[in-house]
Amino acid sequence: MSLWEWAVAAYARPGVDEACLSLQDDDGQSVPLLLWAAWRGPVDPDDVEAAVDAARSWHGAAIDPLRAVCRLLKKPISDMEDARRLALRDQVKAVELAAERGLLEALEQIAGPPPATGFDPLPSMVAAARLWSDRTPRQGLITLAGRLSDTPASGV
Repeated sequence: MSLWEWAVAAYARPGVDEACLSLQDDDGQSVPLLLWAAWRGPVDPDDVEAAVDAARSWHGAAIDPLRAVCRLLKKPISDMEDARRLALRDQVKAVELAAERGLLEALEQIAGPPPATGFDPLPSMVAAARLWSDRTPRQGLITLAGRLSDTPASGV
């Protein structure tokens, strides 16, 4: 199963979307990076660093600017018809999702496929979160790891 396929299935599980959005919005984390870490499991520190570098590039060039436009278009804007604004927001959200998929596909190439046996995704997510930000949101990561633990996938 590809990382993208796994991530879509994982995100659809109860509570995963809320945990991911909290880590993104409240803690400034990269959800695609965290999902890669949970999917991939134990990796060499150099691979985690390479993944964080890739995530920073994708976030800086595409994901974060698109997300900012989505947030701007979420609220009414003077002299902009609501239906058109919301339709445009939906289009930008689709492009943001395509950028996140691009990042996941790039991350999948780092460190090879996940192990065939089960593992605890938390240590890998903590390692990625620690490199991504100056604060490690341990409780949010514990919550996400718990919600992902029942996700059928390679290794998790």
